Amino acid sequence: MTTALDVTTLLKTAVVAVDNKQANHIVALDMRKVSLMADYFVIADAASNRQVQAIVTEVKDQVQAAGGEIKLIEGFQAADWVLIDLGDVIVHIFSTEQRGFYNLERLWNDAPYVDLTKFLVTE
Repeated sequence: MTTALDVTTLLKTAVVAVDNKQANHIVALDMRKVSLMADYFVIADAASNRQVQAIVTEVKDQVQAAGGEIKLIEGFQAADWVLIDLGDVIVHIFSTEQRGFYNLERLWNDAPYVDLTKFLVTE
């Protein structure tokens, strides 16, 4: 039986996994007051489809290693926009071109940004 991760641990695990594979422009949006879909969206992009897939695989592996559950991964083969549904956290990994086109940050501009510096150690 898997124990559900608390939402902060889930968010941190996803953000660190995305960062581990050198994703570009990592942001997290606090969706709690603007959407019933999830508590947080994590959004990032990568220069190639292969890197998009590597990021998605890292998120999947790290969340499962931490005891979390992957509810759905959509778009992995095309790797232009991959959605990873972790329940309370939804991770969007885009190709750089597709991220600019869909611009989720503008679409959800009512959602405040989460300060990721507490999750990511910069050297």
